[in-house]
Amino acid sequence: MTETPSRATAGPEPSSADTFRHSYTKDRAQLLRRLSRMEGQVRGISRMIERGDYCVDILQQTAALRAAVDAVSVLVLEDHVQGCVRTAALSGEADKYVDEVIDVVRRTIGRPIRSGSRSG
Repeated sequence: MTETPSRATAGPEPSSADTFRHSYTKDRAQLLRRLSRMEGQVRGISRMIERGDYCVDILQQTAALRAAVDAVSVLVLEDHVQGCVRTAALSGEADKYVDEVIDVVRRTIGRPIRSGSRSG
């Protein structure tokens, strides 16, 4: 049975869905461990708020959570560029994937997306 990748957002489709594999697959165990740790951090922050802990302590924990989320994002982005974008470049579809990466990085850091495509 061949699994077709599901995509949360519309974007360039792989040229061959039968052989396409998400690049983060090699880091799946590490990503899941990190996400599990983040779930624990969120539960801990929730308990701090329930107990009425000091605001600064809560803010320090939210900063740690934000850093953990950013680390997961960077790992997935690195895998995407090294795998998906490299594969797209080899098949002549690099421009679409490069534009997609630029757009997602802009959204992640809170910068507006330019109208139109950078390529072309």
